[in-house]
Amino acid sequence: MIARATLALLLLAAPAGAQTFSDTGPDANDYGAREGYPAAFPPGQFRNPHYLVGRFSSSATLTTTRLVERAGPIWAFKRAPVPIEIAYNFRGQPRSLALYLANHPTTGLLVLKDDTILFEAYQYARTDRQKFLSQSMAKTVTAMLVGIAVAEGRIASIDDPVEKYVTGLKGKEYGGSSIRALLHMSSGVAYREDYSGEDDNARMGRGLYRVSPGGQAAVVGQFNERTAPPLTRFHYASVETEILGLVLAAATGRPVAEYLSEKIWRHLGAEADAHWQVDGGGQEMTYCCLNATLRDYARLGRLLAHDGNWNGRQLIPRQWVIDATTVPADKPFLAPTPQRFGYGYQVWLVPGPVDEPQRRVFVLLGIHGQAIFVDPASKLVMVQTAVRKLPSNDPKGAETNALWRALLAKHAKP
Repeated sequence: MIARATLALLLLAAPAGAQTFSDTGPDANDYGAREGYPAAFPPGQFRNPHYLVGRFSSSATLTTTRLVERAGPIWAFKRAPVPIEIAYNFRGQPRSLALYLANHPTTGLLVLKDDTILFEAYQYARTDRQKFLSQSMAKTVTAMLVGIAVAEGRIASIDDPVEKYVTGLKGKEYGGSSIRALLHMSSGVAYREDYSGEDDNARMGRGLYRVSPGGQAAVVGQFNERTAPPLTRFHYASVETEILGLVLAAATGRPVAEYLSEKIWRHLGAEADAHWQVDGGGQEMTYCCLNATLRDYARLGRLLAHDGNWNGRQLIPRQWVIDATTVPADKPFLAPTPQRFGYGYQVWLVPGPVDEPQRRVFVLLGIHGQAIFVDPASKLVMVQTAVRKLPSNDPKGAETNALWRALLAKHAKP
């Protein structure tokens, strides 16, 4: 844990109005404040909130990872002279950024308008040097790498069956599924993901943890019952992203983290190397588990806000990013509904501003509250790392959406 005196020095050292640091946060003692926010957890306590702050900001050192190397000079953001203020109502109560942080278990929050940071704050003694666990935000990164591999001809077509690249899945339902179906999480293969610890997602995780090199196909191939025709129904299933990672590794002939480094990370002016957790056989767990600093996540958000272009260099094919973040006209089942966001290529699609609801806006999401919201039209980005006590369907998620809507209403003009 960082001492109060150290945090005070950090506050003094930060540019005026640019960053804030706090050694506490909502329910801090529940998250282990008295013990310095411990990261190592006893057996069976994987989801105990007491360890979430420490674990989610130390995963890069607690787990076996592969380096995503940065290169070159750091690309520096500009900063607003003073942090933005935002007023909004949530369930009939007035709110502000300060009240949001006081009520939400956020470890880091950053609001960006193109190249300018409007707001940046850290809680629970976290700092801008720590690398935060992405959870499922990594899914979108995986999909963007698929787009690059397609542009390079390493993947001939996303309508190819998976078994063309992952021969260990030949004859399996997932082997016969198209890459496109997996990008949309619409294979029709049964998979239960409810974070109970006894669901299919837990089975996959345990299998990957113990797997030997080359054995990943057997782990994901155990899910082999098709309950709907492909590309007719959306069903969230992390196994489908894990299979996309196997496709990527096979098609490129190299580790996914290395491919991310070469194609994206080295060109963003990242402040730090990122780290991607690998399974027992040394394959990146592409459905989750990228670790990066808050501002480097903001750089990724800015890249996506510019449709894959970084200061004049097209890192991800522009049309791929647009296709990935747009509901296909022939697949209305992927459109947003009152019950959930829509879905593109491993990314959630959300309504635009009130006066322009069809505007292309999207969000990378991870359990326990990780998020990168992106509005390409205005280049507005909001990044959050968090430690919500529930993996999903946490009531606090509704206020995060309300905060984004308020920011979008205020800053939606290009």
